[in-house]
Amino acid sequence: MKNFARIIGTGSYLPPKIVTNFDLEKTLDTTDEWITSRTGIKERRIVNNESTCDLAVPACLNALSMAELKPQDIDFIILSTTTPDKIFPATATMLQNRLGASCPAFDIQAVCAGFVFALNTAQQYIENGSATNILVVGSETMSKIVDWNDRSTAILFADGAGAVVLSADNNTGIKYSKLYSDGNYLSSLQVNNNRINELGTIEMEGNEVFKIAVNKLSDLAEETLKECNMTSENIDWMIPHQANIRIISAVAKRIKLPMEKVILTVEKHGNTSAASIPLALDIGIRDGRINKGDTLLFEGIGGGFSWGSVLAEF
Repeated sequence: MKNFARIIGTGSYLPPKIVTNFDLEKTLDTTDEWITSRTGIKERRIVNNESTCDLAVPACLNALSMAELKPQDIDFIILSTTTPDKIFPATATMLQNRLGASCPAFDIQAVCAGFVFALNTAQQYIENGSATNILVVGSETMSKIVDWNDRSTAILFADGAGAVVLSADNNTGIKYSKLYSDGNYLSSLQVNNNRINELGTIEMEGNEVFKIAVNKLSDLAEETLKECNMTSENIDWMIPHQANIRIISAVAKRIKLPMEKVILTVEKHGNTSAASIPLALDIGIRDGRINKGDTLLFEGIGGGFSWGSVLAEF
């Protein structure tokens, strides 16, 4: 009998500090109207002194509570982050220690597609019988690698964490997942640090990133639906990476999915990279929009470029 990897718990955490577009008007040549019209973002959460692991801990505890599991019940921890606390060890091992778990733990880095990559990886362990319960986390402190004098990126990126518990299920769960990468697009979105001890800040060619994201995500959504013998009418909720409302809207329009079936958090969260999908998922579940049995489509794309999709029954 096949094991499915099913989401049985979700959790999220946002740092308390809120930075609004009006706050950014004081330091950047921009306005609330300009930012909102181009991105859909009105505010974002920014850490004070918190680390990536600090954000991940409460998100994981919330997910474990919903799943009615203890940290000792977890067989793997897979943490996706672009902003690890240290070069090594993996932030996932710090998270494991703070949760009191005793399982293997490792990081995955695929920037804004990171959570989808981590979910796909966890799926393989469960489907092949190597694990029963896996904690999959996206946690980011993107504000630490933003040039706050660069209007093109300072308005976008933010901090937060989201987590899910994947568990083996005989009946349903993840039905399909697909990952892609193409290093030809390296210069379009990167942190251009040439030495390991240089932190560097985000550099982005905004128009190029927009075109790549819309084309790749639209093609992937169509491929995913075709592989699953579905149309957009079969999707209850699309939960995309929350990069930009114009990208999300363009993809939804291309696959003929009404925006009423898209979970959106970009207005209040900004772009939290690998954390954005699990954050949006947790909010959609806890506010009652997403219900058991719903068909969910996750999509994310990030620098590299790397992109991927997961189609699952909740």
